Amino acid sequence: MRIPIYQIDAFAERLFTGNPAAVCPLQHWLEAGLMQQIAAENNLAETAFTVKNANRYEIRWFTPETEVDLCGHATLAAAHVLLHHYEKDAEKIVFHSHRSGPLTVDRQNGGLLVLDFPSDPPSEVANRTDLIEALGKAPVSTLKGKTDYLLLYPSQKDIEALQPNFFLLDRIDARGVIVSAPGADVDFVSRFFAPGCGIPEDPVTGSAHTTLVPYWSGVLKKTTLAARQLSARGGSLHCEYLGERVKIAGKAVSFLTGEIQIPSTR
Repeated sequence: MRIPIYQIDAFAERLFTGNPAAVCPLQHWLEAGLMQQIAAENNLAETAFTVKNANRYEIRWFTPETEVDLCGHATLAAAHVLLHHYEKDAEKIVFHSHRSGPLTVDRQNGGLLVLDFPSDPPSEVANRTDLIEALGKAPVSTLKGKTDYLLLYPSQKDIEALQPNFFLLDRIDARGVIVSAPGADVDFVSRFFAPGCGIPEDPVTGSAHTTLVPYWSGVLKKTTLAARQLSARGGSLHCEYLGERVKIAGKAVSFLTGEIQIPSTR
């Protein structure tokens, strides 16, 4: 069995920035265990698998260790692959996830791809001593969405200076931990840690912005926001809050095109 594979830098305007994701367009679904093995072999934060179904694409996402409910950068990467190799005349890719429902990606002028995702507004919870210990600095406040904690700090310098203890973060009962603060030259900045999913620090996390955008939209009293994720690779996101939905836009760059070969005797 031969499976096409593409590696894309998402939320990037040039190679070696943004967040790399693998994309495997399939003719039909593989066993979940095999997709998990492929994702582990790829050893990227996410591998997206797609299957065309009528006028939309079913999509699933796997980290090296587990299947996840939603992934922004791998969805952006999948749309980039489909628009450049399979649906060259299309201006929109319609995805459907059995875990997150309908998702769309629109192609705009200048190579910008716009994700339309469900919003995940966070609620305030008590500060947790285990999170403070793992991050090494107490936040101003702690919130939680459906899958992630969101810890707020006073300034961008606080976010840049954090040196998490990933062993301790791995014990946290959540998909991941977002840290955020007002940005020096953007509306807000963030970092995202998910060692429990096999991703100590994610370079750029589209799905985390389904929680970040509702929060910062409320604080800043604006619906259009510029964001930056402060990982080593870095990434910029253009966001819009629409209440029940969030639009998250960025660019993508192709790095690799290849083929996975699975022995027929497997």
